[in-house]
Amino acid sequence: MAQLTTKKRIMDVAEQLFATRGVSGTSIRNITSRAKVNLAAVHYHFGSKESVLEAVVSRRLVPLTAERMALLDEYERQSKGGAVELPKIIEALVGPALRLSRSSEKGGEHFMRLLGRLVMEPDVKIQRLLTDHFQLSLEKFKPQLEKALPHLKPVDFFWRVHFLVGAMVHTMADSERIQIVSDGVCNPDDTEGNIKRLVSFIAAGMEADT
Repeated sequence: MAQLTTKKRIMDVAEQLFATRGVSGTSIRNITSRAKVNLAAVHYHFGSKESVLEAVVSRRLVPLTAERMALLDEYERQSKGGAVELPKIIEALVGPALRLSRSSEKGGEHFMRLLGRLVMEPDVKIQRLLTDHFQLSLEKFKPQLEKALPHLKPVDFFWRVHFLVGAMVHTMADSERIQIVSDGVCNPDDTEGNIKRLVSFIAAGMEADT
């Protein structure tokens, strides 16, 4: 239990530091000092700062991917072998992500701040890490998206998936800004309402004529 507690404390602290200072601005010593552990503990559990980052990202994104896939599986079951409606496909993809972003129990606030930083990081390894995680979801969702969007050429299909991801990540990572610019009209804590709005927006763009 002590080892699990130490490992979790290291990841919790690293997530907060990576989110506020960036990966390059955070050292192993910063993490050990804040987590009140020695350097040997980090090396024992992770081995390197890059491995700490991978563990931090994976503990949020692996369950997220599983939730997305389970939701799409349910919609496929409901469709009884037919094509799943596009809004349901998109909801299965973006809904779990937005729910994570607003969940304090799952560390959503710190992780979303971290995700926003990582998306803009020029580091090739970091971009590969994010791409690998999303690729798992895309492999599952791609056949259903293609069924729902048969009119799209491959080049348009992949650009629209790219735009989908951009809208989703921005909404997750920078949701507080809309409350400011709308003078409080828009509430980022209306998670289910905002999922519906995002799904409607993305579906319209995905279905548009080329």
